[in-house]
Amino acid sequence: MRNSQGDRWTEADVPVQRGRTAVITGANTGLGFETARVLAAHGAQVVLACRDLGQAKEAAARILSGSPHPAGAVPADLHAVRLDLASLASVREAAEEIAAAYGPVDLLINNAGVMMTPYRRTADGFELQLGVNHLGHFALTGLLLGPMLGREGSRVVTVSSNGHKSGRIDFDDLQSQRRYRRTAAYYQSKLANLMFTYELQRRLTAAQVRTQALAAHPGKARTELTRYLPRWMQLEDLVIEQPLGQSPAMGALATLRAATDPAASGGEYYGPGGRGELRGYPRLVASSERARDLDAQQRLWRESERLTGVSYPA
Repeated sequence: MRNSQGDRWTEADVPVQRGRTAVITGANTGLGFETARVLAAHGAQVVLACRDLGQAKEAAARILSGSPHPAGAVPADLHAVRLDLASLASVREAAEEIAAAYGPVDLLINNAGVMMTPYRRTADGFELQLGVNHLGHFALTGLLLGPMLGREGSRVVTVSSNGHKSGRIDFDDLQSQRRYRRTAAYYQSKLANLMFTYELQRRLTAAQVRTQALAAHPGKARTELTRYLPRWMQLEDLVIEQPLGQSPAMGALATLRAATDPAASGGEYYGPGGRGELRGYPRLVASSERARDLDAQQRLWRESERLTGVSYPA
């Protein structure tokens, strides 16, 4: 599909989503909120899956009180579910609630994340960034995927980062127990997001099902995620890069394109089209060679299944 503004793919290019259910993790703020806002405005039933249920409900209320809906869309249909990706028990409870209350999912958007935090562990003993950004989403996807497989146009979109290009999967110290560097742990988790997407798409293709897996990154978007940036990065933002950043609404466009563009295909990766992929309208972008290492993808998959206890549909 050629969008109405040439290379400028915008919210206006999102097709009507009536009759579709979208689950968005971390939808109470930033990129997730903007993604939820646009999908709801285009007619989707949207489930905001967030750690803080109160904040999720407040976000839904803000969307409901926002701008008028586009022509042809139905009134916004929003719901909130508590999901703590740092707890596998919470992930299972959320997946059960979503399946029981909202039926098969058409769009699962793995958006939530933490970035460059001090060293912490999840409830299950995982290093926090790997646990939340990758393992929690791996488990959630596996638990929701079965009913999605027969849904025409169903997609799993996982939000990665341009920083994945600096990432390496340290299989000898996956949980950073020997040495913790918060930047390296973050980049590892974002590389894991892409490797998960590619391996999931390979399996979906082999199974000849309708669901597709895609990935996206927002460039340099101004969101709350950056609050744990090292001091030197914060200073660099103020002095050099901040003018190059973009709003959460612009940053969310890559996710929205991966989720809704009829021309998008499984295994594709979308990000901003501007210099350095820091900002701009979304387009297809390239990932690192390490992200496409098939052996590493499959090894990470096996390890993720072992750690989470979640096995995917055959």
